[in-house]
Formats: sequence, structure tokens, C-alpha cells
Amino acid sequence: MSEAPPRRIEQLPETTEGLPEVSTQEAKPESNPFTSRDWRMLGYAWAGFLVRLLLVAGGLFSAYQYLENKEEKRVERTLQLVDAWERDEYQDAQRAVSERLDGLNAKYASLLGANPSPNDRAVYMERIGVEAMTADGGEMKLADFRASFGRVLYFLNRVAFCVDGNLCSRQMADGYFGDYALSFWQYFKGYVAQEREAGSTNLAAPLEAYVGAFAGQAAGPGK
Repeated sequence: MSEAPPRRIEQLPETTEGLPEVSTQEAKPESNPFTSRDWRMLGYAWAGFLVRLLLVAGGLFSAYQYLENKEEKRVERTLQLVDAWERDEYQDAQRAVSERLDGLNAKYASLLGANPSPNDRAVYMERIGVEAMTADGGEMKLADFRASFGRVLYFLNRVAFCVDGNLCSRQMADGYFGDYALSFWQYFKGYVAQEREAGSTNLAAPLEAYVGAFAGQAAGPGK
């Protein structure tokens, strides 16, 4: 069987018909509906503008309501903590801590002096707190006192977590718990440091962060 002759590929003629024509006329400027003489066009333009304003105002109001609702929830959670703080279990724990510290302060009052420096007072308070966590720190049995101490620390950590997570109102929490939390930390941070060295590395970490922020705000800018 003979082979078919090869097929010829014919060359296509050159053409420019597929290119779009470029208009030489200048583009007409778009008309401004706010300057139109047609009162209907002018009315449509202003109506659309007012609708946009209302949409923006509605969005802003919704955002404001959302923020207000979140703040109300923060206040509500803070008040729940305040109510819990007034329960007998925490009041008894506070009383046990205060009585032990008061006894040690009375015992070592002569060591502090009349006008101690801030550094001297800080060292003194740490030493009082460390001794409070020993068997010679007061009349209450050490195991019972440690239980009261742990209960107070647990609660203050709860406050710190709630504030740090933006779940509670910082302003309200500072007003109710800030001063007490700061004083508690100043007394017992020496003991906490000892326990961290012994292996409890995260002991009172939330409270420490909260107290640091509270003390910074109390000092004010530039101090």
C-alpha cells in the first residue's frame, strides 16, 4: 500500500481586523447627581446619602451596645466575686491570716523603727510573712493556718485570672480587692519565692501579675 502524500499547511493571510478600534473622542465627565437640575435625581442622591448615614450610625450604635453589654457582664462577674468574698469560709480565712500577721507585727514592732524606708519596710514584711508560715508564727496550728492561707491565695488568684482574662471589671476589682491583694503579696512573696525554689514554680503567679499591674497604676505615670 502506497503512503499518502504529506498534507500542505497553507499560510494564513495577515489581518488586523481583530484589534479593537481606539476612539479618538474624549470621555464625557460623569454627572454629579447632587448638582443636577432634575429634582428627582437630586432627591434620589440625597435619599441615598441619608441611607448611608443611617447605616453608619446604626453600625456605631450596635458596636456601642455590644461594648456596653460586655462591660455589664464584667461588672456582674466582679460582683459575684465580691459576694463570694463575703462568705464565711473566706471571711474566716481572712481573719486567720490577719490575726497571725497582727501578732507577729506586735511581737517585732521595735525592729521596724519610727520612720522606716520603703526598702526596710519591704524586708520587714517579707520576714513576717515567712515566719507566719512556720509553727512558731502564731497560736493557730500550722496546718490550719496553711489551709486558711491557701484559701485566700486561691481566691486572689481567681480575681487575678478574671481580670487578666478581661472577664471582670479591672476598675471594680481594684477597688474591692486591690489593696488587700497588694498587702497580702508584700507579706508572703518571700514565702512564695521559697516555695518556687522548692519546685512550686507557678505558685501565686496570677496574683503576682495582678499586683504588679495594680501597683503600677497606683504609682501613676512617671513614678
